[in-house]
Amino acid sequence: MDQIDLLLLDALQDDLPLTPRPWKEIGDQIELGEEECLERICRLKESGIIRTISPVLESRKFGLNAGSLIAFHIPEEQIDEVAAIINSYPEVSHNYRRDHYYSIWFTIAGGTGEEIESTLSDIQKRAGISDEDMISLPTIRSYKIDVRFHCIPEESDGRD
Repeated sequence: MDQIDLLLLDALQDDLPLTPRPWKEIGDQIELGEEECLERICRLKESGIIRTISPVLESRKFGLNAGSLIAFHIPEEQIDEVAAIINSYPEVSHNYRRDHYYSIWFTIAGGTGEEIESTLSDIQKRAGISDEDMISLPTIRSYKIDVRFHCIPEESDGRD
């Protein structure tokens, strides 16, 4: 990884231009050609430095006014099977495995708390999860925290 990669990583954390050629515009910001910009993004993704490039949507603007963080206690030998069930629901936005008694944590969104409860009940039934092996933490208040990992000091142009 070099200074250009660091500049690119900084640029990718800002809003992506909604244009036909966003990679050209990002490349222009850091004096990089479109093709090289894409090549570097692919290399950074293949190396695991970039996990994904995706939008962060404000769920309430789509009518998803309720949410919950769910934790399941799952026996080790059933984790893949239960994760596949959970992941089959479009209401689930994140699903993580943890080294903990509650080994799967996921978020679920819906228009109402009742919709979430209905979807969660269906997931529990399909996965064979009892109420005793689950924690549901409904969203009470939403805090949006904008996290940026500065790769280049703000006072630097990144080329020094």
